[in-house]
Amino acid sequence: MTATTAGNQKPPTAPASGGGHPQRWLILGVICLAQLTVLLDNTVLSVAIPSLTRELDASTADIQWMINAYSLVQSGLLLTAGNAADRYGRRKMLLTGLALFGIGSLAAGLAQSSGQLIAARAGMGVGGALLMTTTLAVVVQIFDDTERVKAIALWSTVSSLGFAAGPLLGGLVLDHFWWGAIFLVNIPVVLIGLVAVAALVPESKHKQGARPDLVGAVLSTIGMTAVVYAIISGPEHGWSSGQVLVPASLGVVVLAAFAVWELRTPYPMLDMHFFRNQRFVGAVAGAILVAFGMTGSLFLLTQHLQFVLGYGPLDAGLRTAPLALTVVVLNLAGVGAWLLSRLGTPWTIAVGMALVAAGLAAIAVLGGAHGYGGMLIGLVVMGAGVALSMPAMANAIMSAIPPEKAGVGAGINGTLAEFGNGLGVAVLGAVLNSRFAALVSVPAASLPAALAAADGPAEKARISDAFATGLETSQLVGAVAVLAGGLLAAVLLRRAERADAPLAGA
Repeated sequence: MTATTAGNQKPPTAPASGGGHPQRWLILGVICLAQLTVLLDNTVLSVAIPSLTRELDASTADIQWMINAYSLVQSGLLLTAGNAADRYGRRKMLLTGLALFGIGSLAAGLAQSSGQLIAARAGMGVGGALLMTTTLAVVVQIFDDTERVKAIALWSTVSSLGFAAGPLLGGLVLDHFWWGAIFLVNIPVVLIGLVAVAALVPESKHKQGARPDLVGAVLSTIGMTAVVYAIISGPEHGWSSGQVLVPASLGVVVLAAFAVWELRTPYPMLDMHFFRNQRFVGAVAGAILVAFGMTGSLFLLTQHLQFVLGYGPLDAGLRTAPLALTVVVLNLAGVGAWLLSRLGTPWTIAVGMALVAAGLAAIAVLGGAHGYGGMLIGLVVMGAGVALSMPAMANAIMSAIPPEKAGVGAGINGTLAEFGNGLGVAVLGAVLNSRFAALVSVPAASLPAALAAADGPAEKARISDAFATGLETSQLVGAVAVLAGGLLAAVLLRRAERADAPLAGA
């Protein structure tokens, strides 16, 4: 493994045979704490919207940019951040990310206007991109092959915990303090993280990382930001509108230029030849489709819980928590790592994705007939599938990339998750809207607008039934897509294993 030791750091930068870094589990705890803080800020702001609207006189557009500035900057910089970590040092970038995230949190908590809060959230996104990539890269560096899958499973558990805990933490803080406190609570965590990372995490970087790929960094950042912006804007402006098609087209063109540049430059930030590796391609397909199914289904579920079953936003969030809690419990128990050791990567991913698809189908069929009780079964089954498949696919992606490129591998993993999230909302949302429009003749783009235009209780009931039918159809489409993606990923990974077997024997 090509890694260097910085300063007077004595701990090894590469996992030693038979266990890895001697303080690896303590380091993993520090990393997960930093990761959790970043992920909480993806969801915590949603419960503060009424307070922000009232106290900052924020418009709807201001609120959208407060939420999107963070995820937009973070998504656009993931590949660049991962490459910087490989070239300049993962520990150094982890410390930089924590510092930027803490400064951005302080600025957000003390913001006096919508513009200041939007700028602070963008700054937090820069720190978040560095943290998202360096945390996984450090996990790969300090754990050996025997424990890496379990470590990645625990690392990925934080994503589910952050999803579940964000709205709850935000609501708890807002019950006792003003809205700025939801950002200031990050400061103590950042300070603890800075001290712990400086004391515990060994430095590691690519020996040949002295020459940065500045053109690649600019192209990837512009391309990813444009694509993610188009995905975020789609539900509001319509997928065929110029506000979506123009940035989407720009993003595709720039990313194509990025791919051409990376094939020609002698020091690429992303080696495009990775995409010739069947193991890598199989894991990529699976990662996109797991994110597709989970995020798309939750996007639909929250609408069903609020618009059809009549729950408030916080109650709806609480009722989606069983999915995240199932992931947390199974990963903490090491079920995914145990099954991977018994079945291997292809079969583990196939079983996990089949469970995700079965959960989606159960939500579609049982949720409509039995209300939340039917949904609960589907959420638990989906959670089990995510707990099995996500760590296996993250490990497959990282294993297909040379260790000295661990930061780029983590950036790819994060970028795929963001892309899958946006794709799930876009595709399943489009299926829902088209099915809903085919069943009702009310010229409205959303259920609340259609109900407001309805004549009488009978018409409202018919519109609600049509919306529920559209939800069922879109969730079944998502189930089929996830199952097909799981089988494709398993086949590609199995072929890669067979192709590697003669080389391993030799």
